Amino acid sequence: MDKIQTFPNKSLPNKALRHKLFGSVEPGPRSKPVEKSDMADLQNTKKDFLFDLDAVGIANVKHPIVIKSKLKPTSQTTIGTFQFTSSIDKSSKGTNMSRFTEHLNMYHEKGFTADFKSLKQFTKELAVRLKQKDATTIISYPWFFERRGPHSNLPGMNHADVTVTVSYDKKAGFDMKASLSGLITTLCPCSKEISEYSAHNQRGRVTMEVDLDESFDEDHMDWKELLLEAAESNASARLHPVLKRPDEKMVTEQAYENPRFVEDMVRLVAADLYEMNFVTQFQVVCRNEESIHMHDAIASVTYNKLNNNL
Repeated sequence: MDKIQTFPNKSLPNKALRHKLFGSVEPGPRSKPVEKSDMADLQNTKKDFLFDLDAVGIANVKHPIVIKSKLKPTSQTTIGTFQFTSSIDKSSKGTNMSRFTEHLNMYHEKGFTADFKSLKQFTKELAVRLKQKDATTIISYPWFFERRGPHSNLPGMNHADVTVTVSYDKKAGFDMKASLSGLITTLCPCSKEISEYSAHNQRGRVTMEVDLDESFDEDHMDWKELLLEAAESNASARLHPVLKRPDEKMVTEQAYENPRFVEDMVRLVAADLYEMNFVTQFQVVCRNEESIHMHDAIASVTYNKLNNNL
């Protein structure tokens, strides 16, 4: 251990002098306007700036939001990571960045529940505030839900990662997308088939991205719960935050009775999504962290219900 150094008491300069010692300087002359009405507004410059821009805005904005759920807890406050954008045409130099966060804070003060109904209103009003023909809002957040042990019934909290996207266009209307990424257990069918006893398993991540029909009614169904169920019900077994020994016995035996390749997972989940009337197209991805290999196993399927036929 290094020897501790001790020093006698000393008299320090005051804080202003300490700041000066470390490089602070006196304010310079103030010659530019201080009132907003007198300041130059470069972002609103109108010229031919060569190209229209697909999206301009801000990202990685973290803000508290309220989430509603059919599963416990039915109402929860979590942290949303936002991205806000709109297009601008080539006659505009830029957008007004402060209007995005100003709009967010206005909704927060009223109590911002991040459901599709609120997000549609939020995004349409954002386009109006920006004086643009369109706007897009993207929010990512962790969604927590209660999970009980299958035998002990002891509760704990699991979570899935959620992303919602709402786009508004003055002519085309709304476009709504949702994504849920959750963890599951899969047991290898090949390992079970060739081994005298036992089989290796792994933790898998299932990510589902879906386009929602504009008439989707969130008041009568929880899309988060439905997508979570699509992933978990097709897995070898579900994950649990609390497992006593009788629970663990049930979970491991269930996994052994329901072996799944990643290919099996994405096809089974896709079948469930195909049967959901409010989903118009989807992509399912499964990634397994292999327990006896150095690599991950992956599979994906993309399907547009409006253009494809089984």
